[in-house]
Amino acid sequence: MQREKFPQFIFTVLIIKGIYQGGVGIKMAKICLCLTGKTLARNLEMIDRYRAYIDLAELRVDCLSDDEHDSVRRFPALAGLPVILTVRRKNDGGHSKYGESSRIVILSKALAFAHPDSRHNFAYVDLEEDLDVPSLEEVARAFGTRIIRSFHNFEGTPSNLSARIKSLYHVGDEIAKISLMPKSLDDVRTLFEISKELRDKEKILIAMGDLGQCTRILAEKLGSYLTYTCAKYESEMQSAAPGQIDPVELCDLFHFREINDKTTVYGISGYPLRSTGSPLFYNNIFNKEKMNNVYVRFPSAKIESFLQFADTISLAGASITVPHKEAVLKYLSEISDEVKSVGACNTIVRTERGWAGYNTDTSGFQGSLLNLINSSAEKTSVPKRLFLKIFPRNNNLKGKRCTVIGAGGASRAVCAVLSRLQGKALILNRDIVRAKELAALYKFEYGPLDEESAKRMKKFRDIIIQTTSVGMEPNIDKDPVPSYEFDGSEIVIDIIYKPAQTKFLQRAIRAGCKAINGEDMLYRQGLDQYACFFGTEYPVDSDKRR
Repeated sequence: MQREKFPQFIFTVLIIKGIYQGGVGIKMAKICLCLTGKTLARNLEMIDRYRAYIDLAELRVDCLSDDEHDSVRRFPALAGLPVILTVRRKNDGGHSKYGESSRIVILSKALAFAHPDSRHNFAYVDLEEDLDVPSLEEVARAFGTRIIRSFHNFEGTPSNLSARIKSLYHVGDEIAKISLMPKSLDDVRTLFEISKELRDKEKILIAMGDLGQCTRILAEKLGSYLTYTCAKYESEMQSAAPGQIDPVELCDLFHFREINDKTTVYGISGYPLRSTGSPLFYNNIFNKEKMNNVYVRFPSAKIESFLQFADTISLAGASITVPHKEAVLKYLSEISDEVKSVGACNTIVRTERGWAGYNTDTSGFQGSLLNLINSSAEKTSVPKRLFLKIFPRNNNLKGKRCTVIGAGGASRAVCAVLSRLQGKALILNRDIVRAKELAALYKFEYGPLDEESAKRMKKFRDIIIQTTSVGMEPNIDKDPVPSYEFDGSEIVIDIIYKPAQTKFLQRAIRAGCKAINGEDMLYRQGLDQYACFFGTEYPVDSDKRR
């Protein structure tokens, strides 16, 4: 494997920045790229591709082909940045098929014959808590290779986690690493609480999976030494652990480098929360307006767990989505008139008195609906000014008969708007009791969401609004009313926006219906939600859409 050595001046810069060989100097959380390619050449390609975004790399030797092992020792000199040496066992989430003796031999060979120039050596070696090989540690320390002592747990948070972390500091010069698979947001909260106890210790705290992705983004807030990333969009580069983020996404979307102890955190909570455009919406505007804020996903099956977590990290405000828009109400110290009227909340803001709740779904949906109704009506050869004089904009739904699919928090906002605009509606829901309760508020009709739904919808087909999560991941092949046949005359809104077209929406479009997804509604409600968070109007001058 031929490769030109990395330029000397680059190493000098890295040392000055405090990144190389242990990060003496700047103590900001570093970005580490996990290298899981089968060949060293492929891993070096990944370093070059992401070099502008990363500080160091982890070579996962357990992912390499066997014939690459003899060349591992040369990798640090070719990489041109600090490298962590790791040979992860299967029971710790790795791919090593060797026994402990063979694994120790691989580690020993990679650390052997250390070069006087530390740039040619591994900067770190990851050793599991129960791997007790004093001679291996002595060799590492003798040549400046720092030890990351790690503990992995895929069964949630052990009851003695604090003591477990402290036990990882055998000598005192190690970096303790805890990587756990949370069962709930409560497990993630425990990590943030323990981080305060270890404020002066070098550590790496990670909650894996979707529930714990926030620990990777907020590594600086956790006091973590580094955060692990992966080349998730590259072929043959598998994720080294569940929940890892691409380094470009971490830097460009979440602005990881700018997060510090004064960064204010906002976010969104719901469950399962696999698809949301809110982080892109808010982090883009934070960046454009030079605001020291970050917006992160916090999936939680229970609203109580999320609110406790929010208190732990001093969350300033949050978007609330399915299924928590009604459940959150009893935890609010004050609510807006809109929340009181609709009976659902999609925005909470921290105040001195507790959480204040707002609803911006109503304004978002109303703006999106009226825009859709009026947009195609204006597609005519008649000059717009003359057209609007003869046919004024439609700002009500008099005479319109609508179907609302679902009876959750989003449906409550939709029904409130339909009623205010003087429309009539049929509410269909699998839980007929919830449909009945919601319908009673507005004197709407209701029925079960079943095989007979299509027949009921024929009398309420002017506008059809789909408000359930059916069609989102993981149910992208599902359709809430598969038996209903569109005739092309309907106005259709599916409030889902990821995927851009659900199976339900695709059928409506093919039939010739005027149809949109929920992206426009998301954008419009986001304008009002921004005002709730910051007490000022959304800066539309910074918005690409304007």
